[in-house]
Amino acid sequence: MSLSSPKGGFLHGNDKQGTYPDSYYAATANPHDPLPSLKGEQQCDICVIGGGYAGLSSALHLAQQGHKVILLEAHRVGWGASGRNGGQVCTGQRLEQDTLEKMVGTADARLLWDIAVDGIQMVKDLIADHDIACDLKPGTLHADHKPHYAEDSKAYVDKLNCEYGYEHIRYVNKAEVEEMVGSTAYYGGMVDMFAAHLHPLNYALGLGTAARKAGAILFENSEVQSIEKGDTVTIKCTQGHVKAKHLIIACNGYIESLVPKVAARVMPMNNYIIATEPLDEGLARELIRDDLGVADSKFVINYYRLSADKRMLFGGGETYSFKFPEDIKSFVRQPMLEIYPQLKDARIDYGWGGTLGITVNRMPYFAKLDKNIINASGFSGHGVAIATIAGKLVADLIDGQASRFDAMEHVPTYPFPGGRHLRHALLVMAMLYYKMRDRIGTPARP
Repeated sequence: MSLSSPKGGFLHGNDKQGTYPDSYYAATANPHDPLPSLKGEQQCDICVIGGGYAGLSSALHLAQQGHKVILLEAHRVGWGASGRNGGQVCTGQRLEQDTLEKMVGTADARLLWDIAVDGIQMVKDLIADHDIACDLKPGTLHADHKPHYAEDSKAYVDKLNCEYGYEHIRYVNKAEVEEMVGSTAYYGGMVDMFAAHLHPLNYALGLGTAARKAGAILFENSEVQSIEKGDTVTIKCTQGHVKAKHLIIACNGYIESLVPKVAARVMPMNNYIIATEPLDEGLARELIRDDLGVADSKFVINYYRLSADKRMLFGGGETYSFKFPEDIKSFVRQPMLEIYPQLKDARIDYGWGGTLGITVNRMPYFAKLDKNIINASGFSGHGVAIATIAGKLVADLIDGQASRFDAMEHVPTYPFPGGRHLRHALLVMAMLYYKMRDRIGTPARP
């Protein structure tokens, strides 16, 4: 059976084939040389499609376990959401533990929690073990934008402290959160000092270097055109093909129609970030006193942090077509000024967007698609730690240790309603509802 992909990938605006999109991260990327494209026939034990965190981590761990690995990236390593995101290494899974307990039961919810905690630790260990220079800093703040959400946060902190034995997280009230972020927009929140934030592109580049040193072969600018199933999987690109015993699909929001079963469950969504000019020390500390990564409780989330050179990196706003706004800087500046009117005169030096993969319930889609084809994607904006540990879970599965992969796979992940033609329209209507809910508030945090 052959599965085909449309040509051209997801190029937007200032994106050019073979280069990184203009962003603060690209401008401050560690030195890195382009890698060759696939040409001719290659054979390996395992082929990985996708050069983001999940694919790079899979390649690294499998190569360390002695497998011959080839990774195919349509553009450059970290070109997609892995190199453009908010850089926050967040606590837990995308859904809170109360919801997961109802969804999969207490025992499996605890296993999912442990996987997520291990994911954060894995990010830190990989950075230390491979000497990855990516501006790793400790701590995140979840800020509540409605009064009743603050009560939910307090209860959730108590739950994590008491039932999960997780002592890194604490509740902060309205007065303290106002001091921490220099804004009156919030009513409370949760501070987690085990969580972290980092330079996402440099982290991805570091994973790529580590994978290559471990023996994995990485090809850039090698977009997969089709997949032929069988005891040996054949993965075809424009100028060559790979024959592999196993295939790992780690395309996240860039799957298009390459694998219809995945595309039905993982839909692309665009998100945007701006970077101000460098701020003076006093203003920077007024805005984020403790240099944490911040994300708020809105469904259409605002997330922000200070860069190593004290720029405000502010993410906000979403679109659901393949077209980016013509003026990303103005598009994101508006929600930034709602939180920080202090920045009304700050110059905006960079504005960029990226395409991530979301699922219906915002939990990632792990699946054994065939006897030798595995998928890990749909990280829904919560992928730095989860996508990283996904690579280890996939590597363990191939080597016969399936329990943690199975726990992720057992989380129900449904197709988007309406099929390929209607799902975007339905999602836009749903997001309009959530934007309205963000404004008026609801009895429980989403």
